[in-house]
Amino acid sequence: MTVTLHGFSWDASSSYARGPALAPPVIRAILFSESSSSYSLSGADAREIISAYDFADLPDDGAEAREAISTRIATTLKAGAKPLSLGGDHSVTYPILRAMKEKHGPLNILHIDAHTDLYEEFEGDRYSHACPFARAIEDGCIGTLVQVGLRSTTPDCRAFGEKHGVVMLGAEEMDAIPYDRLTGPLYVSIDLDGLDPAFAPGVSHPEPGGLSTRDVLQILSALPAAPVGADIVELNPERDINMMTAGVAARFVKELAALMAQ
Repeated sequence: MTVTLHGFSWDASSSYARGPALAPPVIRAILFSESSSSYSLSGADAREIISAYDFADLPDDGAEAREAISTRIATTLKAGAKPLSLGGDHSVTYPILRAMKEKHGPLNILHIDAHTDLYEEFEGDRYSHACPFARAIEDGCIGTLVQVGLRSTTPDCRAFGEKHGVVMLGAEEMDAIPYDRLTGPLYVSIDLDGLDPAFAPGVSHPEPGGLSTRDVLQILSALPAAPVGADIVELNPERDINMMTAGVAARFVKELAALMAQ
């Protein structure tokens, strides 16, 4: 199974700071740079797995941008490939999941993040990067949602998650991940602020006390099913240090591509 690498340069749904719209071409530029190999840790060559690249511009209007994202993902799925998407802010995940649901039905999701992204609305925006999983749950896109790395949430988001059976785990609770609930169809969403800023400083909302790069790689290696899709979001190149976070994102691209090709 081949993978299409999508780039969604969108951060108009971000709070506090812009910058993630710059991320997709940055990650693509270093993905196969001479500073590292193209192989995953398991020995799969991402150059062979990633068969197509879709980095087209999005409309400025939010609703039109979401529709364009869903359409591009649907096109990839219709072609028989799996979508691996680079954000952009985390709001891009909702329209991705909308398209994924049409193909696969409700998805079981591993969500790595410092935040639950379960707000009913944030700063008046129901499609904010703080809301994608609330919208996806409402639209029936999700079977099981397992969140790992949480350390910045609210009572309202906790209550919403508990109401809908979301598994909400802190970075210190890796051992409690219910892998038996992460069966297919499986989707993986990695917000880079789920990692500790020591490993991923280039994000708009750094939260101390997060996962390490090795923690995330360990979690991915333990997944019981090959993901049908995945995304990596919230890199802010303007806040990165020596391309550290971009390099982490590139490593995750290679590992996810290898898993998706199984």
